[in-house]
Amino acid sequence: MDSSPSPSQLAADSIAQTTNLAQEKSSITLEKGSRALGGSMGFLHQNPVARSLSDFYNAFQTRREVLGLSNPGTVDNIAAELQRGVFLTNLLFSGLRADMTKTSSVNPLFQVSHAFSQGSQAQPPYAFAAIYGSSKIFLQSTLDSDRTLNARFNYRWNPRLVTKTSAQLAPGAAGPGMLSLEHDYSGADFSASLKAVNPWPLDDRLSGIYIASYLQSVTPRLALGLEAVWQRANPADAPQTAISYAARYKGDEWIGSAQLLAQGAVQTSYWRRLTDKVEAGVDLNLQFAGLGGAAGGAGGAMLGGAGAKKEGVATLGAKYDFRMSSFRAQIDSQGKLGCLLEKRVANPVQIVFAGELDHIKNQAKIGLGVSIEAASEDVLAEQEKAQNAPTPPF
Repeated sequence: MDSSPSPSQLAADSIAQTTNLAQEKSSITLEKGSRALGGSMGFLHQNPVARSLSDFYNAFQTRREVLGLSNPGTVDNIAAELQRGVFLTNLLFSGLRADMTKTSSVNPLFQVSHAFSQGSQAQPPYAFAAIYGSSKIFLQSTLDSDRTLNARFNYRWNPRLVTKTSAQLAPGAAGPGMLSLEHDYSGADFSASLKAVNPWPLDDRLSGIYIASYLQSVTPRLALGLEAVWQRANPADAPQTAISYAARYKGDEWIGSAQLLAQGAVQTSYWRRLTDKVEAGVDLNLQFAGLGGAAGGAGGAMLGGAGAKKEGVATLGAKYDFRMSSFRAQIDSQGKLGCLLEKRVANPVQIVFAGELDHIKNQAKIGLGVSIEAASEDVLAEQEKAQNAPTPPF
């Protein structure tokens, strides 16, 4: 039989050879074009200045890795172990209070709560709250009997970047309410934050409060940072600026922090863990009129600098954790003595007692509260399994 190729096969081979030749010419053209482009743009990274900056950045990154620096937290929470862990900040209340919380799910988190209060001017008689949280989203809203609405929405873009928003609407309040936008970035050894309160860029002149903060670990124990504020209450007013400085040092069992505030104040704090169950700390806040005046003109007045006084407040506090309860107490140089006892009498029931005595004004406040947390057995079992699950971006 004749094994010579058929006319159709010859035609197919000719087309294939022509296609391969075209592809080779196209690849050669693209390679020449890329070389020409690389040669024209090469001055951006081959000049001495760029090489020096690149070498400095690489050396800096290597130095950071060798030091083994950790994230120092944020400027706002530079003394959180003392202010939130020991002191009675935002925990004291007066009158009677009852909170009832129902947890319907753990992962994702869903809770509703009812809060009742009597005999307190700072808290409304009734408030309803709902919470939803997942690994990326956190939603919270509160509506009280005074028709005041508070809402929060946080979103975690990635493990390092979180956006936080909050809003408040109150009937009859002076002004349109409050809106806060915040972006927090947590690096391996630093934290950066941008925050805007009541931003209004639609006028001819920008108004609102804008805050930028940065905290950097410079050694495994020491962190340094600063916070800058730019604000304008009304478009007709002149803008005002201020800068605050912060430092934090972490020992084996203690943490010390210091802040030079733009309002003309120096605030220092010292926290120490005495035992596994006992924590204590002291905070010192000093106001200097000279520093306040240096804040500058009208800016100092709005930031509190122009009206600063030469005064100081020292606060000493301690916290003791029992097996089923915790006790906090603090006393300051202004003659105020406060205490808070939280006692869990059963798994879903907790009783809270709060008291404050002002020796200078000869006034006393007492508060008694009870909290009840309800959840089904399935939710409790789910809670035990989800202990290592990612937490919502609170």
